[in-house]
Amino acid sequence: MSALFQPLTIREVTLKNRIAMSPMCMYSSEDGFVNDWHFVHYGSRAVGGAGLILVEATAVAPEGRITPDDLGIWKDEHIEGLRKISGFMKQHGAVPGIQLAHAGRKASHQSPWKGGAAIPVAEQNGWETVAPSAIPFSEQEPAPHALTVTEIQQVITSFKAAASRALEAGFQVLEIHGAHGYLLHEFLSPLSNTRTDDYGGSFENRIRLITEVTLAIRCVWPEEFPLFVRLSATDWTEGGWTAEDSVRLAKVLQENGVDLIDCSTGGNVPAAKIPVEPGYQVPFAERIKKEAGVRTGAVGLITDAKQAERIIADGKADLVLLAREFLRDPYFPLHAAHELQASPQWPLQYERAKPR
Repeated sequence: MSALFQPLTIREVTLKNRIAMSPMCMYSSEDGFVNDWHFVHYGSRAVGGAGLILVEATAVAPEGRITPDDLGIWKDEHIEGLRKISGFMKQHGAVPGIQLAHAGRKASHQSPWKGGAAIPVAEQNGWETVAPSAIPFSEQEPAPHALTVTEIQQVITSFKAAASRALEAGFQVLEIHGAHGYLLHEFLSPLSNTRTDDYGGSFENRIRLITEVTLAIRCVWPEEFPLFVRLSATDWTEGGWTAEDSVRLAKVLQENGVDLIDCSTGGNVPAAKIPVEPGYQVPFAERIKKEAGVRTGAVGLITDAKQAERIIADGKADLVLLAREFLRDPYFPLHAAHELQASPQWPLQYERAKPR
């Protein structure tokens, strides 16, 4: 029997299989609102058999967007469109999840197909970026504003309010984005955090923001619903955040009510040398799972059914999160099931195409 197609129950939520769609920015929103693109994009992956679908990095504040085209959840008016998406996911057997994010110093950029450059504050659609310290992401970008303690508390409040909206919008899994060089990751890494107050310096101080965000969200996120955190398990750079740090943090997060660590890497140092190859991040998921005793998700160039099956069957992770492969093939789970001789439920409208 296929390990990939075994259900996974976390708290009171059961995923029908171990295949999740990883959150991927679509850069297709106006003022943070959902539109037809999002509905079709996420809906097709639900029809395609994903056990869990995580909606893209959704900004908890306007200044937390990577681009002006990012999806948002910073005001109540965003709820209705998101509820339509989560409802369709449930209708077709996928558990609806959403990733809450703040881009920090990597905010205020053009969308990739518009060039991807930083948008100056003086330009229309540009704004001042924020970070733990006034250290720019690269030499080509302006220094961000170093957050005051009062402003840090406002960030925590924004995450908490966004979690409440996500619940009202019908989501059952929440993921906190603490990876890829965005705000929470910036606080974790000594390369981007040189503060000397309670939010910088020691390991305990650098993890303070993400732990406070987690605790604040758990106050409003129901006990029966899972809470994930995406981490960059390493900065891939000397003097940066390490795999050992990630194991230590994972233990703390689990104590704070986090159920799964979504294990990615990098994103905080432009010049980092990352050994990209199929499944290159899986060892971090395996290590954190074994050493911290917490569920993990594996992500990064997982592109075929047998590869995904081995990750789960060998106990390297509890979940595989596919990104680009889901862009190439919205029906990956249905095709993988046929290859692995599992028997998923095909949509009635598509049964005539089911392999015999």
